[in-house]
Amino acid sequence: MPNNPASLRSSTAAWEALFRAQVTVMREIQKLPEFKALSTKEYDVLFNLSRCPSGSSRLTDLNQYLLISQPSLSRMAERLESKGLLSRHPDPTDQRAVLFTLTEEGARLQKAVGREHIKGIHALIGKALSAEEFETLQELSTKLRLHMEAR
Repeated sequence: MPNNPASLRSSTAAWEALFRAQVTVMREIQKLPEFKALSTKEYDVLFNLSRCPSGSSRLTDLNQYLLISQPSLSRMAERLESKGLLSRHPDPTDQRAVLFTLTEEGARLQKAVGREHIKGIHALIGKALSAEEFETLQELSTKLRLHMEAR
């Protein structure tokens, strides 16, 4: 907990600035060539699945990292499965549940898009802040996320 709590005005002004920056950057990211064949939301699903330690996840668990509704995620998973990017199989710990896993093609596409994505992010914002400012932004963003997760 900070020693000097923020005022209502300063916390909402900072949130608005953070939100507007994120919206502006995301609009530009969505225009990048790597997102012609795969939307940013679809990529987000593949990226988060690629980070699962077991390589698989239930959609309800995966959804905690995404900003889409559970029904939207279910429909998207079906589309990604029909494209051959995801596979589903029963959860061995709960026969009522289903696990989703990246296919070889899904993992290949996620890595290929990811390589271009990080270059695109750097091209868009790399000159906006100094290395120290990016470090501070990362620290503050992490601190804010951890605060929210601890609630």
